[in-house]
Amino acid sequence: MTVNEWLDIWLKDYQIGVKDSTAYLYERQAKLYLRPALGNIPLETLKAHTVQRLYNSLSQEHDGQPALSAKTIKNIHGVLHKALQQAVLLNYIRYNPTTACVLPKIVKKEIHPLTDQQAAQLLNLLKGSKYEIPLTVDLFTGLREGELLGLMWDCVDFEKGTILVNKQLRRSQRKGGTYYFSPPKNNRARSISLAPSVVLLFRLQKLAQNSMRMEAGDAWQENGLVFSNQTGGYLSYRTVYDCFKRIVKKIGSPATRFHDLRHTYAVACIKSGDDIKTVQENLGHATAAFTLDVYGHVTKQMKRDSAQRMEQFIQAVSAG
Repeated sequence: MTVNEWLDIWLKDYQIGVKDSTAYLYERQAKLYLRPALGNIPLETLKAHTVQRLYNSLSQEHDGQPALSAKTIKNIHGVLHKALQQAVLLNYIRYNPTTACVLPKIVKKEIHPLTDQQAAQLLNLLKGSKYEIPLTVDLFTGLREGELLGLMWDCVDFEKGTILVNKQLRRSQRKGGTYYFSPPKNNRARSISLAPSVVLLFRLQKLAQNSMRMEAGDAWQENGLVFSNQTGGYLSYRTVYDCFKRIVKKIGSPATRFHDLRHTYAVACIKSGDDIKTVQENLGHATAAFTLDVYGHVTKQMKRDSAQRMEQFIQAVSAG
């Protein structure tokens, strides 16, 4: 039995009760990374060093494809480890070769949200640009890039002023990779209540898209996307990213990433007084503890500011 044959059996017969979204991710990771590299190897001859070589290659750039993050490699390892552990329990193999593998260390990245001044400069430079609305919406909702580009009109409720985030647009990392939808990160759909100004942005986007539809005529392809290209298709990650990078360079912050818009939104929410649970749910984090871990420095500064205000109060009443 080959690794491919065992993966077929494991994915079909031993994932009963697993959520559809999780099973989908297992299938994708097996298809993109495990099957091409390990699929033809007989299950009983699969060695730890062979698996280790795969993990090492995934952590390096090759064939024009970017290196995978340590977290992504850990997720791929998780799928293979589970599959092979079941094979051990069934006595198909004597031990799980992935147990001896060393995974790349996940380094916590320092966040760099935009300052209020930078955010204002960004909005000013976005005015009239091709991607003014989607980038502004992202700044004020904290959506991940794939969630923004995969947002559908049937998930926008103008009456309630909410959006439902239940999918994200992804692109295969293989050369010439195609776009596809997958569940949001952590497999959790979430509803976000919008500020009135953001609801207005969605209304303006609706009008702009109607104009594009009329101009495209028969060339228009209706996909239900909120943010589409001139003929209704997917917006290219690259074109939106390039527009964003040109603008942040102009505001003197060339190192700012698209994901920093999300951090800017989160920090603004916390500073405005939103509780951590609300911020967690709006961002789609798995737990409030994770949110605190990422943005703990913001709450610490708020506590210091609070202590300073209390000191001012103490001094004032003591002097009286």
